[in-house]
This record gives sequence, structure tokens and C-alpha cells, in this order.
Amino acid sequence: MTQERTVMTWNGWPMLGALTLALAGWIALVAWSATRAPVWGTGLAIGIAAALVWCFLMAGFFTLQPNMSAVLILFGAYKGTSRESGFRWANPLLSKHKVSLRAHNLNGKQLKVNDRRGNPVEIAVVVVWRVQNTAQAVFDVEDYKEYVEVQSESAVRHLASRYPYDTGEEEELSLRGSTDEVSKDLQIELAERLVRAGVTVDEARLTHLAFAPEIAGAMLRRQQAEAIVAARKRIVEGAVGMVELALTQLDAHGTIKLDDERRASMVSNLLVVLCGEREASPVINTGSLYG
Repeated sequence: MTQERTVMTWNGWPMLGALTLALAGWIALVAWSATRAPVWGTGLAIGIAAALVWCFLMAGFFTLQPNMSAVLILFGAYKGTSRESGFRWANPLLSKHKVSLRAHNLNGKQLKVNDRRGNPVEIAVVVVWRVQNTAQAVFDVEDYKEYVEVQSESAVRHLASRYPYDTGEEEELSLRGSTDEVSKDLQIELAERLVRAGVTVDEARLTHLAFAPEIAGAMLRRQQAEAIVAARKRIVEGAVGMVELALTQLDAHGTIKLDDERRASMVSNLLVVLCGEREASPVINTGSLYG
């Protein structure tokens, strides 16, 4: 991998002042030689040469905004990177390839992938990245921005295949239920993939997650069924606890003595009342429990 090295450039303002003085001297030389017929030709030749040198030196000026850099290349050879912002001057023969060091947002498109159980899901991510090594970004990959896009899509597809969409077992990580852990794994994998391009990843998070349309209806019904079962389980657990509490308090206070048959009938009635979906309708029993 290409290693970045820092190169110093000149402050452009003193250089601009020096070239301005040189321009004034050139004009004065041409004006003086014009009044001297014997040296007119020599003065003109010197003036033309000085003008060419002045134009050549003026081509060395460039500007850099904060969080910008310039990769300097001389006849195909990497000479270094300048990160000093402001009005700068460097050898005019150096080509200056500007690279932004600012944070970039990659809003990934929605991808249709299969999760660990083979279910088709739609997933999209947002990645915050920045260039850390300008030499690698310019020389080690063809186009570092396109490289980030392609590797991000590849990482998302690989990530989705490692996790199920939803939790099927206790303590199992899933795309929907373990967002923080999944995002952390995605950031680590992206950092490993993008290090070749001199890019570092600040953050990576899921922005869209859903079942594919062809199975969305079936999965929604399954989720509804699982929710109903979980709710029923919670209701039954609560009802059993209330029945036990009622029987315990009746025995403790001695309010009424119940044999096993009446106790079973009472438990049945309480469970029906507590677990039923509708309001209980009272029934007056005018006869005997045994008749």
C-alpha cells in the first residue's frame, strides 16, 4: 500500500508579492531598453524570457479550503501531500490532485438479500466515511468513491446473510432486534474492506429493514400469531397467579370452606373470567352444585 507523506508548500502571498515586483521590474526593463537603440534587441529578448518565466511561476499558485488536501505529482511520481489550507505556491511542474478530507454520507440503495434463514428481505444502510490516507485513495484504487459504494453493498449483503431477520431463539442476535450489535459489525467489516482505499468509517447504520413484498403478508400473519400466543401466555400466567392468591386468602381468613370439587369449580370459573376475551355474564345458580 502506498504510504502518504507530507510535503511543505510555500505561502502564496509573499510569492505573489515577489512576482509582482518582478513584473514591475520587467516592465521597467522593457521601457528602458526601448529608449536605447543599441540595446533594444537584447532588452527585448531578456523581456520575453522574463515574461515566460513569470508566467511559468504564476502557474504554481493554488488554494486549499479547510479539510482539503492536494496530492502533488511530478511527471508521474508521487512527491507528497499538502494539507495546509489557504493560498499556497508549489513547483508549477507539479500536478495537484485535490482530495476532500471531509466526512461523506453514503445513503445506500435498498437491496434485496436473503437472511440467514433464507428469507428475502429488503435492507439499506447509511455510511459516514472520510479519506484518511490520500496516497492510497489516489494510487491504490481506480476511483475511491466508487470503491466505497461497491464495497459497502458487498458488506451489507454479507452482513444480512449472517443474521436472521427476527429472533427465533433466546439470546439470538437478529437484524431487527439487535440494531446496535449489527451496526457495529457492519462498521468493523466496512473498515476492513475500505482500508485499501485509505478510507476510515465513522459510522454505519441500518436505515431500512423489511421483508420482501412476496413474503411480507405471510410473515406479518406469523408475527401476529406469535404476538397473540405471547399475550395469551402472559394472561394465563397472570390469571393463575390471581387464582392462587384468591384461594390462599380464602383459606387464610376462613371465609368459606371449599372441598376439592368446589375448589376446582371456582378455579375453572375464575380462569374463564380472567382469560376470556369478552366481559363475563353472571349466571345465578338457584340449585345445588351436586343436584
